[in-house]
Amino acid sequence: MLSIPVHVLPHGEGLELPAFATEHAAAMDLRAAIPVAEAWFIPPGERRLVPTGLTMAIPPGFEGQVRPRSGLALKHGVTVLNAPGTIDADYRGEVQVLLVNHGQEPFDLHRGERVAQLLIARCESWDWAPAISLEDLGATDRGSGGYGSTGR
Repeated sequence: MLSIPVHVLPHGEGLELPAFATEHAAAMDLRAAIPVAEAWFIPPGERRLVPTGLTMAIPPGFEGQVRPRSGLALKHGVTVLNAPGTIDADYRGEVQVLLVNHGQEPFDLHRGERVAQLLIARCESWDWAPAISLEDLGATDRGSGGYGSTGR
């Protein structure tokens, strides 16, 4: 099992560390590390950067993917705006979640609320191999068919 060093920042102290909710869960829930006495509101159509109070050292060859929580999306229209957000292996700052409210009502957010999921995934390094011509790319059945070319 992969082990990732994590550091809890002062404003994240007292919150549960992310954990798998079930035995076969792929991701761990990230929690809002906002002040205890505050409720943050995200009006319809607005976005807010939510701190988690966590920094981590994702190893080379891996990335963190910050993904929406399905319940927030279904019940409130709240999702991660840049989903999936990427946490690079060399990033050591606080993990934050960019939430957007696509719902019709203001969304209130409280300390410790689960706001997103974090998935750790393998990530290959890659480089370009310039092709001299289009034919060098190789033919496929799809060819250059773009948006909508494979049907509805």
